[in-house]
Amino acid sequence: MKAARKNIQVIDGAGNCTYSLFAATDEEFSAIFPNGADIEFAEDFFDRVGEVAGTKITSAIWKRPVDKKAALGIHGTLFYQLLQKKRYYPTKKESEMIPLGIDT
Repeated sequence: MKAARKNIQVIDGAGNCTYSLFAATDEEFSAIFPNGADIEFAEDFFDRVGEVAGTKITSAIWKRPVDKKAALGIHGTLFYQLLQKKRYYPTKKESEMIPLGIDT
């Protein structure tokens, strides 16, 4: 039986970004999203774990793309080249995101 994986959505600064999904092991996910976080910025991740470890983790994840139509949830979002969005995620937990312009 295949081990359960957590899906990570990757959003980068490119105009043609596809918001791709990739599967991560629990260990990989925890390395990228520590302390219950579900939002991370690649620059922070690589600063925290180092270039070698970060590249090892992300290289493994890139080999496991997930078809969005078959995905069972998105468990985390990894931003690349979008540090200007950090102000919206001060705790790096989407549930605590600062809401903007959404009336409920």
